[in-house]
Amino acid sequence: MSRPFMLIAFVIAAAGVTPAAAQPMTIVPDVYAQRPALVMPVQSQARRGNLGGGFIEFLFGDHMQDQASMPPSQGAYESQRTPPLYVNTAPPTQPYMDQPPAPIAQDPRYLRQMVDYDGKEAPGTIIIDTPRRFLFLVEGDGKAIRYGIGVGRPGFTWAGTHNVSSKKEWPDWRPPDEMLKRQPHLPPFMAGGPNNPLGARAMYLGSTLYRIHGSNEPWTIGRMVSSGCIRMRNEDVIDLYERVKVGTKVVVI
Repeated sequence: MSRPFMLIAFVIAAAGVTPAAAQPMTIVPDVYAQRPALVMPVQSQARRGNLGGGFIEFLFGDHMQDQASMPPSQGAYESQRTPPLYVNTAPPTQPYMDQPPAPIAQDPRYLRQMVDYDGKEAPGTIIIDTPRRFLFLVEGDGKAIRYGIGVGRPGFTWAGTHNVSSKKEWPDWRPPDEMLKRQPHLPPFMAGGPNNPLGARAMYLGSTLYRIHGSNEPWTIGRMVSSGCIRMRNEDVIDLYERVKVGTKVVVI
């Protein structure tokens, strides 16, 4: 055998590889690839013992804590957990017009009270004092019940004498065409109820579009805010509604 050939044979034998002709190669299945991945627990320093220093000690040394001794919120599993999603099940908030962020405290002047009256109108008459934002129901013996009201804003006030032509509890609301032109966002119809701008009661004045009615905005009482109607707090309009009849005289000044 020549010297180069002998050198090649020596290298192959040292590597533990035999020529294919001498012995067929056997393929051994990788049993570890068929197993599920295993997560090795992190051992404490007492159980790990001496790791030998160097790079191995850096990776697994004393700077790592024993996972078993860590609070659940600091464990490896908890730190990788996706936070749960929370669904807001609270009811939706009401619109601003129904629930103002900071309602104005009611001025005590506009609370219902008995006052002296020395005018000429007969008992049972309703007098609406637009400049002072009061409604009076004349009683006998020189007395009257005074209610606070909201009246027409500048350009929408009026004066005159009418009678209560009809009365309705929790009335529906149909804005007149003129109002819809000024405020096109308004609905053409709204059924009676707590959110209805006409409130709990309405007393219609003659053949006009004006009414004495309740309101879902009690903080506006004492102000010039309406399109000409006379608005009251719901508790006040209910009280007045029970005291007057169809045909009651209404004087607006």
